[in-house]
Amino acid sequence: MVKTESFRGRDFITLLDYSREEVETLLEVALDLKRKFAVGEPHKLLDTKTLFMIFYNQSLRTRNSFEAGMTQLGGHAHFLDPSKIYAPALEGDEKAYSTERVSDVARVLSRMGHGIAIRCYGEPVGWVYGRANEIVNNFAYWADIPVINMEDDKYHPCQALADLLTVKEKFGTFRGVRFVMSWAYSPSVHKPLAVPQSAVIAATKMGMDTVLAHPKGMELDDEVIAKCRQYAEENGSGFDIVYDMDEAFEGADVVYPKAWTCRGSIPPWNPTPELDKSQELFDKNKHWICDDEKMRTAGPKAVYMHCLPCDRGFEVTNSVIDGPQSVVFDQAENRLHVQKAVMALTMR
Repeated sequence: MVKTESFRGRDFITLLDYSREEVETLLEVALDLKRKFAVGEPHKLLDTKTLFMIFYNQSLRTRNSFEAGMTQLGGHAHFLDPSKIYAPALEGDEKAYSTERVSDVARVLSRMGHGIAIRCYGEPVGWVYGRANEIVNNFAYWADIPVINMEDDKYHPCQALADLLTVKEKFGTFRGVRFVMSWAYSPSVHKPLAVPQSAVIAATKMGMDTVLAHPKGMELDDEVIAKCRQYAEENGSGFDIVYDMDEAFEGADVVYPKAWTCRGSIPPWNPTPELDKSQELFDKNKHWICDDEKMRTAGPKAVYMHCLPCDRGFEVTNSVIDGPQSVVFDQAENRLHVQKAVMALTMR
């Protein structure tokens, strides 16, 4: 483990900002806090401290895991709905008496609490890829307290950390684990690239043999793919991209089938957001579903993962998500513990 003092005051926006050793430390702390919670051992490491949570988007797991986590750590989480406050906006996006510049919000909250967590993607930023990430980073620039990314349009590091903890618990190691991040069909195209991008970043960073599977036209950010190739080379592990779900699932240890939108339908790849173009591509690939046949292809030791909420009957069948190979609720529970580790280490 690296020295925990190195985490104090740091932002948590993407796992790209953290070394493999630092990620391992976060996981070890999360496991320790999970054990303490299980046996009822107090761990009020953030006694009387405050986290401000700004949600531009809806949430179940993220909001409740952060709120419960802060309570268990002895602190308090404030839920801030941008529609009920002066919505934080970047310079140039402001509307009189309706918004407030991010720089002002960040500096005010820095005087009142100990951390700021933000969720923002999609419609609140007009489906302009990278705009929500810019908001999160602008908060980090102006705030004097740690900023935690609860999901933007590029990254979802808290989910990726929970994914890693789940793999660690199920397999005991990352080395030699074949991790498949696959696109899956959904009737909704309103899903950002954050989860799959953070998942493949995390898997390659930790040395798993990683496979990214999707129909042609559903590519991820080129910069993310380049980092994954770099991590795989550094770790002596694999990183492959395939365009067939059955091929990807063959011999997998972890399968993670989830929908994400078509980048070619949104800026900067498209002049304006045209999500109906995504819908056309989605509807051509309804056979990309995780069912019993796909799990038989992976094998009896493979586990099924999903960040939730899933679109049952489209991304996955009931028999898989409710079956013995599903670990999605362990994965959801682990959001609580990894986020407690992030907050405990950065907000002290």
